[in-house]
Amino acid sequence: MSATDLPRLQRVAVELRQTILRMIAKAGSGHPGGSLSMVELLVGLYWHTLRHDPKRPDWPDRDLFFLSKGHGCPALYAVLAAQGYFPQEELMTLRRYPTRLQGHPERWSVPGVEIAAGSLGQGLSMANGVALADRMDGRSRRIFCLMGDGEIQEGQVWEAAMTAHHHRLDAVCAVIDANQLQQNGPVKLIQDIEPLAEKWRAFGWHAIEIDGHDIARVVQAYDEAETVQGKPQAIVARTVKGKGVSFMELNPAWHGVAPKPDELERALAELEALKR
Repeated sequence: MSATDLPRLQRVAVELRQTILRMIAKAGSGHPGGSLSMVELLVGLYWHTLRHDPKRPDWPDRDLFFLSKGHGCPALYAVLAAQGYFPQEELMTLRRYPTRLQGHPERWSVPGVEIAAGSLGQGLSMANGVALADRMDGRSRRIFCLMGDGEIQEGQVWEAAMTAHHHRLDAVCAVIDANQLQQNGPVKLIQDIEPLAEKWRAFGWHAIEIDGHDIARVVQAYDEAETVQGKPQAIVARTVKGKGVSFMELNPAWHGVAPKPDELERALAELEALKR
C-alpha cells in the first residue's frame, strides 16, 4: 500500500465510525464502544488484505473473516455495506424487526457474514475447523478471526490456540482487539490477560503487537502475517474502546448503550473534525 492511500483509508475509518453511531442511535440499542475500537482493523482487512468479492459473497476461494466478538457487528455491517455487499440504506434498520441486521450477526441472513456469533470464545475454534477442512480439500485461503480482549478470558480460546499450533494451521490469523475494557470494567481488574503477545508466543504462535488505530501499522501486520509459514499468527492490536469520541473513550458505560440525540450530534461533530 502506498503512502498516498493512507489518508483515504483514515477518512474511511472516520466515516465508518459516524455510520456506526448513526445506526446504533437509530436502533436505540447496540454496542458502540467495542464497535468503534475495531474500525481500523476492519479497514486494513477489507480495503487491503482480504481476498473477497462483494458480488460473489459465496465465492469458494475467498478468504474468510470471522467476527467472534459478535456484539461488534455494527462495525462489520458498516464495512460490508461500504464494500457493496448490501445497500447502505439498510444499515439504518439495525435491530429493528424484521431486519436481517440483528444485534449479533447471523450467517445465512447477511451477505458477507461468515459465522453466527453471540456466545463469546467460539470463533477461533470455528476458524481452526475451516482451516483443517481446507487442508483436506487442498484449498488455499486465509481465515481471520477477530476477538476481544475480554473475550479471550474464555478457556475455549486457549484450547483453540493449542489446537492451531499443534496442527500448524498457518492459514489462521487471530486479531485481538485489545481495547482494555469489557462489559463490567477494565480487563486488567476483572481478569488480567497480560502479557498478551508473550502468551500467544508461548502457545506457539507468531505474535505481532501493534497500535490498532495506526492503519499503516495494521496493514504491515497483515502483510507480515501472510509471510509466516508453519504456525498460526496473532495480531495483538492495542486499541481504545469508544475510539474517536472523547466522552466514550475508555468509558465502560458505553459498552452497550445507544447515544441520545444530543450525544450523537456531539459525537458526529468530534469525528467530523478529524477529517480536516
